[in-house]
Amino acid sequence: MTPVATPWALTAADLERRRGLRRMRVVATSLLGFAALVYVLTLHQEGAWGYVNATAEAGMVGALADWFAVSALFRHPLGLPIPHTALVPKRKDFLAVSLEDFVTGHFLTGDAVRERYLSADTTARLGRWLQDERHSTRVVQEVVTITERALGRIEDSDVRYLVEHSLLPRLVNEPFSPVAGALLQETVVDGVHHHLVDLVVVELHDWLIDNPEKFVAVLAERAPTWAPTWLNDIVTDRLHLEAVRWVQAIRDDRGHRVRVTVDDLLRDLASNLQEDPATMARAEQLKERALTHPQTIHAAVAVWEILRRALTRALADPDGLLRQRMASELVHLGARMQDDELLRRIIDERVGDSIAYLVQTYGTELATVISQVISGWDGKEAAERIELHVGRDLQFIRINGTIVGGLAGLIIHTLAQLAR
Repeated sequence: MTPVATPWALTAADLERRRGLRRMRVVATSLLGFAALVYVLTLHQEGAWGYVNATAEAGMVGALADWFAVSALFRHPLGLPIPHTALVPKRKDFLAVSLEDFVTGHFLTGDAVRERYLSADTTARLGRWLQDERHSTRVVQEVVTITERALGRIEDSDVRYLVEHSLLPRLVNEPFSPVAGALLQETVVDGVHHHLVDLVVVELHDWLIDNPEKFVAVLAERAPTWAPTWLNDIVTDRLHLEAVRWVQAIRDDRGHRVRVTVDDLLRDLASNLQEDPATMARAEQLKERALTHPQTIHAAVAVWEILRRALTRALADPDGLLRQRMASELVHLGARMQDDELLRRIIDERVGDSIAYLVQTYGTELATVISQVISGWDGKEAAERIELHVGRDLQFIRINGTIVGGLAGLIIHTLAQLAR
């Protein structure tokens, strides 16, 4: 038998396959040789040897027929250009497309991949793996390395371009008033703004206590020039005292009329931002002026640079709080993925559906790799590669043909003898 010629680089697995193919070829050919030898030795013998001769003769025929069938798949037997031989070299492109269709129709299907994923119990196994602190620390290290490289490759000019040409234009075109109105409405309902009112009132009260002369000076500018100075001083001092008392009352009384008025004002503003066209137009104009101001871009880039430096420093510290927290959260997640059946089922369903969608959507494109790779081979190379993978098992056809042919010959010879 001609050895398998392999012009491409063989892997260790390919070398093992080639050795197995050669061994099985020797076995199949030796069995044919043994049948031929027995046939020659028992030729023209009578009695029991006649049965042996008939068995050997039929075994040779079966072995030769199956040798021809197996060889015809990959080459011309004995180099003779017999029709319908060397099928793989001649029809490799058709076989590649057929194999591609078979894989796409039976293996790369959403249901098949989902079932395979669910049967593998991947979530629980991943949870056990993550629960080991060494593995979680390794994952964190890999994430840190990737993140540091990504942050290092982002230039300020890239951020500026993204903010100036993508982010800010989109924000300018997006309606702001309805969102701001809805947010303000929820803020008033929840009373979150009361903390801001408290802050303003406390600061205003402290300022009035610490800066009476400034308050008096502001009022003195509006005092009538015809009034005596001593009268203006009495009035401004009295006004300062009343202002302090008024602000103090607002500070201490949670139900003060001013606080209620502020609530009503904010409530009306929230409603107008969502329903009043004039208010909505003014809010949009204010938003546009703020976003298109040159300083906004500088501020956005500056904020990004601050965040990047802070994140880089936090990630660079192996004993820092951020990395320790990431590792501990992964360990905790691993424990939950094992113990929390509901979480495990949710993850399995989500991941399984995602994988099924990807395979269902892009499976055909993935399977085209088969035809593309095989079409890049010439006919001889395709035959040799395929034979290297399946040729060893095909030799069993030759072996079975020898045995089954011999048994068939024995049965036929026996029936012929009985018929006499």
